Amino acid sequence: MADCESTIPELEGEENLIAATRHIVKALGSKKNLTDSARKILAELGTQLSAMAVENETNGDGVSEIEDRLNAVEEKLLSWEEDQSMIWDSGPEEASEYLNAADEARKLTERLESLCLNKDDDEYKLLQRAHNCLQKAMERLEEEFRQLLVENRQPLEPEHVSFRSSEEDALDEGSIISFGDESVEDSLQRDSVSRASEECILDLVHPDVIPDLRCIANLMFNSNYDQECYQAYTSVRKDALDECLFILEMEKLSIEDVLRMEWNSLNSKIKRWVRTMKIFVRVYLASEKCLSNQIFGELGPACVVCFVEASKASMLQLLNFGEAMSIGPHQPEKLSRILDMYEVLADLLPDMDTLYSDEAGSPVRIEFHEVLRRLGDSVRATFLEFKNAIASNASTNPFAGGGTHHLTRYVMNYVKILTDYSDILNLLLKDHDEDDPSSLSPDMSPSREEENKSGISPMARHFRSIASVLESNLDEKSKLYKDHALQHFFLMNNIHYMAQKVKGSELRHRFGDEWTRKCNWKFQQHAMNYERASWSSILSLLKDEGIQNPGSNSISKTLLKERLRSFYLAFEETYKTQTTWLIPDLQLREDLRISTSLKVIQAYRTFVGRHASHISDKHIKYSADDLEIFLLDLFEGSPKSLQNCHRR
Repeated sequence: MADCESTIPELEGEENLIAATRHIVKALGSKKNLTDSARKILAELGTQLSAMAVENETNGDGVSEIEDRLNAVEEKLLSWEEDQSMIWDSGPEEASEYLNAADEARKLTERLESLCLNKDDDEYKLLQRAHNCLQKAMERLEEEFRQLLVENRQPLEPEHVSFRSSEEDALDEGSIISFGDESVEDSLQRDSVSRASEECILDLVHPDVIPDLRCIANLMFNSNYDQECYQAYTSVRKDALDECLFILEMEKLSIEDVLRMEWNSLNSKIKRWVRTMKIFVRVYLASEKCLSNQIFGELGPACVVCFVEASKASMLQLLNFGEAMSIGPHQPEKLSRILDMYEVLADLLPDMDTLYSDEAGSPVRIEFHEVLRRLGDSVRATFLEFKNAIASNASTNPFAGGGTHHLTRYVMNYVKILTDYSDILNLLLKDHDEDDPSSLSPDMSPSREEENKSGISPMARHFRSIASVLESNLDEKSKLYKDHALQHFFLMNNIHYMAQKVKGSELRHRFGDEWTRKCNWKFQQHAMNYERASWSSILSLLKDEGIQNPGSNSISKTLLKERLRSFYLAFEETYKTQTTWLIPDLQLREDLRISTSLKVIQAYRTFVGRHASHISDKHIKYSADDLEIFLLDLFEGSPKSLQNCHRR
């Protein structure tokens, strides 16, 4: 306490005091500027007068009144010292009386502190008693505050914490994809959650106790016990949000834990993280901030600080997972999931900027923006790695049956899924467009005029580039077949699959009609080349050249029978081979059978009919109808043989 000792000499008698005072007032009236000495003396005079006023106030009835009030406060507060039960359990009247007593202790302390008491003053003992009463009251209120928060926590709403989707339930190791796995379309379907289910304010604490919590907080802050109140609140609410994440099945994982995790487990955790982020930010953080406003709203910045400190650890735990994903290896199978993560953070960005708008929330807000940026970088890197993985996907053995290769299915299904992220990919790829025109094959890429006319998007340009890289890879794979017919057959199947995938989905808007027309033309060319390579030499056996008698135009029956026998052997060999070939698309299979049948049956029927007079029935092994039926067995991927087959 300040020492209020006076240096003004005492004046004898009240008249002398009044006379001196009048003299000072008169002197001050005529003086506009005072010397330092005069100012010092006047300041000391003011101090003395204040001390005299305090002495008058504390003498007699004033001191007695303060002591009486303090005794009453002590009695009320001490009555709860040995009682282990909670004050608020005794009813609202008892709680109100205790709050009033604590507030009275605060007022008495403030009044006594304003008196500038000496330690030797009798009144100083009153100040110490008031301090002790206030401290005990604040300690008790801190405990009551904490207990009210804990005991009145509302249970988490089931509809907001139970979100295991049917997709996740069905996920097992058999459905986990890796690069080239054609099941990608089924494995990476996006989880749909309505925004309405993500946005609501919950009562995290029972509404009935909010007024009591607010009264305690206001009293503790007014009594300069704000740190104790703040620590009690943040401690309880931190635990509550930790429990929320636990119920949402978001375990605490270090970056190293995430980087070491197997993809099947990581895939599931990413989906859970995406859904948790939406619910946690839009439901629980929004509700948490509302709770802080309800309790600390009258206390200015304290409201923001309490919310930030209560929620920071949980929010950074979630962002830590996002950071781990952004620095992990850029594996193509992760692209869709990383896009999901980027999308949810981008969607939540306005929410986070609002929740953590103040300076106290800037560390969380900045970290959120940083993780979003890193995930964007990871999307770009993974997208480009996806393209590189297609180009480098080498095969040492030809694909059995010449059907649609797993890589083709994987790439086209993956690209189809990526159309769901059009806005994000266009944003992230707009400054990373293809600079090398040679990366697109001339016959699959759009003309420059078409690009300028259609205003092709960055994503569409990259999609076409991916398709071109895939086609080049397929062309290399086709060279593994020794049979030229099978080379064309393989390319026909795969390019047809690409065309159909684009035509039957949103991809048609990305690739454009011109690309689709070129793709259709290419697979049709391969179909014709297949027919030419497979059947031209066989059908040449059904021509008249080489079956005439030497030196004559007459038909040699011996040569004719030999020609027919060669035809049957060639047909049977082709039948045996091409029943093992596969066209997965039913319509394409039917179309190629019809086209082949028309050529073969017409040529066979014409040849046999033209030479019917020279051939006996015993030399006709198969009728035209037999051959037509045999041709229906082609392209099923199931080996068959006609060697032991008799005429039907």
